[in-house]
Amino acid sequence: MTSECLQVEKAKMGDAPYIHKLVNDFADKGEMLPRALSEVYENIRDYFVVRDGGRVVACAALHIYWSDLAEIRGVAVSEDWQGRQIGRSLIEACLREARELDIEEVFCLTYKPAFFEKLLFKQVDTMHLPRKVWAECYRCPKFPNCDEVALVYRC
Repeated sequence: MTSECLQVEKAKMGDAPYIHKLVNDFADKGEMLPRALSEVYENIRDYFVVRDGGRVVACAALHIYWSDLAEIRGVAVSEDWQGRQIGRSLIEACLREARELDIEEVFCLTYKPAFFEKLLFKQVDTMHLPRKVWAECYRCPKFPNCDEVALVYRC
């Protein structure tokens, strides 16, 4: 399949095991935080995917926190599919949905800030995101010493 044929689509239930494996393959390398399969199923409506046939080769999720705040998370592109603008397409799909929902601010926590900065995200202090920190971060094994970079996009 060529990159011109790839489409970003909303995830389906059958995509959950593929998303789980893709995300956790990168988590095993320390490049992102792991996700439990149950968490992927619970949040399947948040995910966008790119498929090669029936196999998910890339994913990203838009998770809503409040009326004006959402997070892009779980961004993963299979190594053999990187360099084809797939990650950019996934982020653009997330931002498009955020705008459709009238969400004012989208953030991410990442080990790859340069990727998001190319898409006009701006670095902020994690304390700029108290709803995220107190909703989920406190459960993370890295809390309070988070080593991810926080970035924000204003819709």
